[in-house]
Amino acid sequence: MTDQNENNVLPPKTCTIDRLVTLKEDVEKVIAGKKTATRRNGRYADVGEIMTLKGHNYVVERVYSQSLGELTDEHVRQEGFESVEDYKQSILSIHPGMPWLPQMRVWVHEFRPIQE
Repeated sequence: MTDQNENNVLPPKTCTIDRLVTLKEDVEKVIAGKKTATRRNGRYADVGEIMTLKGHNYVVERVYSQSLGELTDEHVRQEGFESVEDYKQSILSIHPGMPWLPQMRVWVHEFRPIQE
């Protein structure tokens, strides 16, 4: 895996953390503990930032860039999917017409619940 920006200064955010996880199914996966990361085409959060979903708080622990070609089944299990193919089909259904290019880079945001 190429965590090319993990130890360097990250570029400016392209969106806000409140847009990081928005699909109802994804929110439910996060709350159920089945989703601990999300990949976006931009950077939506800083390490240490807090995301709130339905009254539950989550802290962002890692933010790094990764290519789609680097995805493994373990990576997509963090997203709540069983296989890279399942994840790919889900993403392509959400973004009709989007090509799946192995060299395309995405931003990975890993988070964990905050015990309250």
